[in-house]
Amino acid sequence: MNSPATVPERAEQLSQRFVAWVRAAAPYIHAFRGKTFVLGFGGEVAGAHLVEKLAYDCNLLAALGVRLVLVHGARPQIEAELTRRGLISRYHKGLRVTDAAALECVKAAVAVTRLEVEAQLSQGLPNTPMAGSYMRVTGGNFVTAKPVGVVDGVDYGFTGAVRKVIAEEIAADLDQQNVVLMSSLGVSPAGEIFNMSMEAVAEAVAVALKAEKLIYLCDAPGLLDARGGLIEAITADDAEAMLNAGEGLTEDLDLYLPCAIRAVRQGVGRAHLIDRDKDGGLLLEFFTPQGVGTVLTRDPLFRLREATVEDVGALGSVIAPMEADGTLVRRSRERLEQEIERFTVVEYDGVLVGCAALYPFMDERAAEMACVAVVPEHRGAGLGEMLLRRIEVRSRLLGVERLFVLTTRTADWFRERGFREVPPAELPRQKLEMYDVSRRSKVFMKAL
Repeated sequence: MNSPATVPERAEQLSQRFVAWVRAAAPYIHAFRGKTFVLGFGGEVAGAHLVEKLAYDCNLLAALGVRLVLVHGARPQIEAELTRRGLISRYHKGLRVTDAAALECVKAAVAVTRLEVEAQLSQGLPNTPMAGSYMRVTGGNFVTAKPVGVVDGVDYGFTGAVRKVIAEEIAADLDQQNVVLMSSLGVSPAGEIFNMSMEAVAEAVAVALKAEKLIYLCDAPGLLDARGGLIEAITADDAEAMLNAGEGLTEDLDLYLPCAIRAVRQGVGRAHLIDRDKDGGLLLEFFTPQGVGTVLTRDPLFRLREATVEDVGALGSVIAPMEADGTLVRRSRERLEQEIERFTVVEYDGVLVGCAALYPFMDERAAEMACVAVVPEHRGAGLGEMLLRRIEVRSRLLGVERLFVLTTRTADWFRERGFREVPPAELPRQKLEMYDVSRRSKVFMKAL
């Protein structure tokens, strides 16, 4: 029996894990510096203990050079104010009907909520994650509103929709390294105040700023598949299909998902759905390879799907150059036809531009990711990342615990995505028997 680790040994193990995590996060830190993130969250976050830890994470993102726009909601606070005044809430199609009396409650609740959020962002006490920091928080009349009007015979009163976002003014504040905090109230050119939905404001701001990311903190881990497993990545088209099916969506997802879909189709780089109750969810989503939420991909022209026999010809064309230079092992057309169900492919506007294959070894709960290829003109579009995520999802559904690759040219790419080099002896027995010593391929393994 192995003796338990001593205190110094445990401390050393923790130190090594910390160093490894920081080093693994470094590429993301470099990638996000100077990029604009728009973060939308409801009053459930703004009015609970969650806002303090959210402030810690936002402070860190800002310190790392991320340009932050925060959009808060206040639905539970408005409900409480209505109850206090003896008024009744009215909704139609998920949107509050705001008469003159309700508007007064909205203004009071939103004002207090904004102040509470700003107070949390202004922390700087010793022995806290924000010690020694100073976040400059700004806001203003950056959004003009218009009335929703009458829908299905229902007069929405002072419920509004976004008319225009003054993007250049928000950008000017971000250029000054300020964090912009916005509420869901907007004013019209006539000076009227309108109550808008948080998610719609966040969407409009992200689109107007051409943000790298639109993030919603919601009441679910993200989108879930039919088995209840987290969907780590999804295209806008597939997300729309889920929305239209109307199954398995929580109250928040039903409101936020349409906004996320529209945003990525209008140029926002990514949209993320993250569990509001997940401590450090923002950090885990953006600075770890696996993330914790659901990400909607940017370009709907890129589409991931499983390969069919009709793809064999195009698949051969994609991998042929890499076979010729020795990066990939040669596969005959007959072999491709026999193994076609193992391939995931990515299309651009209907043209096959990348692929990856999954070979499971279920006796040892392991699987190989093989034949990863992307045509040269699309190698800067993140398709390899998309393929890896899909292969990881397929592997987890099979019950695979270890994903491995054999490579001679792309070791760094796999290292950057959480794989570690291991000796060939750690390969599944069946794969080890087929290992070609003459190629001297390096073996990289990743725990799922």
